[in-house]
Amino acid sequence: MGACLLQLHLLAQDTTMSNLTKEMDATDSEKKMPAKIFISDKVINANTTEPVGRGKMDFKVTHNFDDIVANAVYGPPGAHGGIKNFYGLDNTTDVRIGFAIGLTDRLDLILARAKGSSYLDVTKVTNLFELGFKYQLLRQLEDDPHHPLALSFFFSNVISTMDTGRSSTTKFKNTGDRMSQTFQFIIAKKIGRVSIQLNPTLVTQGYVQRYDLQKTMFALGGAIRVPVTRHVNILVDYFHPFRTTTSEASFKDPAHFSRPVKFSDPLGIGFEIITPGHVFHLNFTNCADILESRFIPYTVTSWGDGQFRWGFTISRTFGLWKPKKNRQ
Repeated sequence: MGACLLQLHLLAQDTTMSNLTKEMDATDSEKKMPAKIFISDKVINANTTEPVGRGKMDFKVTHNFDDIVANAVYGPPGAHGGIKNFYGLDNTTDVRIGFAIGLTDRLDLILARAKGSSYLDVTKVTNLFELGFKYQLLRQLEDDPHHPLALSFFFSNVISTMDTGRSSTTKFKNTGDRMSQTFQFIIAKKIGRVSIQLNPTLVTQGYVQRYDLQKTMFALGGAIRVPVTRHVNILVDYFHPFRTTTSEASFKDPAHFSRPVKFSDPLGIGFEIITPGHVFHLNFTNCADILESRFIPYTVTSWGDGQFRWGFTISRTFGLWKPKKNRQ
């Protein structure tokens, strides 16, 4: 009798352990996957929380062309747009060629070269090199209420290699004068098929014009992605820079400018087209510049004045090395 009870007890233990093992295996196989909130690491002007991925490199080329509509707000009539300039396609205000390399599943190294806009002389800084990184602190997990948001931190340092000029815009005295930095938190969430995010941003500049007086500027940005079809999405992003009243007044002072300089909030609207090999963005934006440290403090073109432009981004991801299995 005792032997039978002992056998039953051992059998129950084996069954319990077997069930626990099955549950653990099921849990491992049903691990929640990170939600793909955005397809690319950029919306239009705004960064996204998405990393490239360990061992991958994203190669990206971005163009901003000139104004679509002819206007005389800055420069002679028709200087920036209209049929004469093929609705802005004859000129490029800025071009950026960039690489994002996935050092880990969450950390990207960013290297880029940008032309820089010369749309307005008082804001012109060109020949720009960018070095930065993006780190994903939190991931939104699919169907997991305990991980409802994605959070990333973006940093970039930009340096201009243009010649020092006599004008107040480019009167660099040292290397620090040539630099600007962007610090940005990116908070994103996918709700159903729609993706939304916020981009609180801080921009610092080593050098500003003598009449500017604002070397540090905070801006609050946001973006939304709405799918239209399986391979086409609508994108919108927007930034509101918080410029001081002193800085605004100085750019409107007739002692400095014959025509007041009025700043605008950056707004981009575009279409994202996904193909097996590439991701294309067809953009419309009032930003002449592409880099954050340029378009956030110095967007002087306005949608209301017809100063918006075509732009496009072509993105292609390559594998640099094969990640080891079971690496987190």
